Amino acid sequence: MAASTYFLLVAFVALVISQATASDPSPLQDFCVADIHSPVKVNGFVCKDPMAEKADDFFKAANLDKPRDTMKSKVGSNVTLINVMQLPGLNTLGISLARIDYAPFGENPPHTHPRATEILTVLEGTLYVGFVTSNPNKLFAKVHNKGDVFVFPEGLIHFQFNPAYDKPAVAIAALSSQNPGVITIANAVFGSKPPISDDVLAKAFQVEKGTIDWLQAQFWENNHY
Repeated sequence: MAASTYFLLVAFVALVISQATASDPSPLQDFCVADIHSPVKVNGFVCKDPMAEKADDFFKAANLDKPRDTMKSKVGSNVTLINVMQLPGLNTLGISLARIDYAPFGENPPHTHPRATEILTVLEGTLYVGFVTSNPNKLFAKVHNKGDVFVFPEGLIHFQFNPAYDKPAVAIAALSSQNPGVITIANAVFGSKPPISDDVLAKAFQVEKGTIDWLQAQFWENNHY
């Protein structure tokens, strides 16, 4: 084998291995405060001019100790997310958090975070929480009380429900992305714009098209504020 061919083969194998084991790289500097208003488009946000960085880039008076209004929500919950859009100092650090308030019988409906694992801690009340695996869809669910912790693996559909009829509940969640994203399943399936064909959904759910049309006509709200 010619030397040039050998080195080409080695380089190709190294490239394949690096792609197979690639993951998000660690930051190459202490931090990279997001320049939210920069016209430059990258996967995330470009760094703010270091000379313009200040302590307030890492601070937000979020009032997470204050109860949120759950009465306006059809599902009886209110999610207050603190991600890179609210706290530019989170850029490249791979973390965010949320406070979730639940009315009695309120829920954070089945949803998924496409870019983050979530760890949830119950601060007040009781919650029935769980997630569903990829096919064949095994459910892992448990009732949690104050101080209990539960993990939702990245990308899996999960939910939280307050089973108490007379008491609210509160939880706080940490997520392993500066911008975890959220896909609320019912909203995505029945409330997409433009709507998914009712022929497709009627076949998928094995119901009449009229049932799908009724579901698509509902107002599918976002409980994230």
